[in-house]
Amino acid sequence: MVAFGTSGLRGLATDLLAGPAYAHVAAFASCLISGGRIAGGGRILVGCDRRDSSPDLTRQSLAALVQAGLHPVFCGVMPTPALACQGLALGAPAVMVTGSHIPPDRNGLKFYRPDGEIDKADERAIAALAHEFPDAGMPALGSLPDLPPPDGEALRSYAARYKTVFADPILKGRRIGVYRHSSVASDVLADLAAWLGAEVVPLGESGEFVAVDTEAIEPSTAERLENWSREYRLDSIVSTDGDGDRPLMTDEAGRVIRGDALGLVASLFLKADAVVTPVSSNPGITAGFGFEVIRTKVGSPYVLEEMDKAVAQGFKRVVGFEANGGLLLGTPVEVNGSILAALPTRDSILPILCAFSAANSAKLPLSNLVGKLALPACVSGRVENFARADSDRLMAKLRISTENIRVFLSDVGIVSRVEDIDGIQIYLEDGSMIHLRPSGNAPEMRCYASAPTGERAAALLQAGLSRIERFPGNNGAGD
Repeated sequence: MVAFGTSGLRGLATDLLAGPAYAHVAAFASCLISGGRIAGGGRILVGCDRRDSSPDLTRQSLAALVQAGLHPVFCGVMPTPALACQGLALGAPAVMVTGSHIPPDRNGLKFYRPDGEIDKADERAIAALAHEFPDAGMPALGSLPDLPPPDGEALRSYAARYKTVFADPILKGRRIGVYRHSSVASDVLADLAAWLGAEVVPLGESGEFVAVDTEAIEPSTAERLENWSREYRLDSIVSTDGDGDRPLMTDEAGRVIRGDALGLVASLFLKADAVVTPVSSNPGITAGFGFEVIRTKVGSPYVLEEMDKAVAQGFKRVVGFEANGGLLLGTPVEVNGSILAALPTRDSILPILCAFSAANSAKLPLSNLVGKLALPACVSGRVENFARADSDRLMAKLRISTENIRVFLSDVGIVSRVEDIDGIQIYLEDGSMIHLRPSGNAPEMRCYASAPTGERAAALLQAGLSRIERFPGNNGAGD
């Protein structure tokens, strides 16, 4: 099945290559042209990640854009936010070929208008139009030319964006590991860390695509990071997901810093007056930190929609972030005496640099910087290969009555209230919370838990995951 998820079009790579990718790119081009959103001779930017299927999907995308009468510029293998940033600077739309963090047999497309990421209304229009494009118009893969040499200006501009603002050697004397795996942002991270004075230690480069989900780090990956930290005497390890829009960062002990904690650190560093974040982010992020907090459904389009409303209401420094750590900058902000332009799409680099800068200014190790936030303990996990039909059945059953929820969580705790903004958030009388939500990107069920202590949060998470796995009818099939 090929469909729009929480951010972008997603599906099995084989399904996308069979026609839907070409049709959706052609539909996007048609929407741009009919909406008068093409200028500069029809220029449109295209980038991709390092998945095995991405070169062929990129070739198809370029062909669809040429067929539509546009002039695509291939920017190469690069972070999604770098492509989006260049598009904003040039007033050009963009297409990113990436499946982000999902498994390597899957892939996807992210679309950007000249003014930024598309919204849910755009998704509906593109999806409807894509169904009208006949497969007969798609050229055979074997007839398509090889990818052209990439235009490197977008990558250079993206690095310069942060070198201009974070110019002081805040990492002088620090040893920073860069977990490269298959991240398209590994070179940018290493370059910026060295620019800021760090001794950079490259780690774990992979010739195969590695699906790193910064919202649900695998225990084996967490252990590997801690081992590297001890072995190489590192002050931090930094990385991203596959397309570089979700940060991965550890403290000096190699312990992963949750993405929502990174988002909060960045929001405080940037002196935000409004913060937009989904319901999946830590419930301890409240107005007590000195800014308005607006909660949304999970997915960057929902965050962007509320950020636009906050700007319209007169907020001057609007920041959005998700539990995965991806930071969206809705307004220009002053940082270190320079103006950092708005970048209303998920970015991994800015929250990492904000955390390093905040720790340097406070003269604190990263663990203490995060500890001072005094957030409730939060953990998250997922049940993979959980059919969407089973996810829908589970959600429907729990929504019928609080009695069904009580039975589902028997022996876990006493339910005090339930919220249903996105998935189901179940608050317990001891101040704990468990959140169940079907993934919008893959056949998975997500589970989040928060509690006053890490032990209680971990126990809640395990209870939630085990009950999802045992749910009657779960056949383990993908959708």
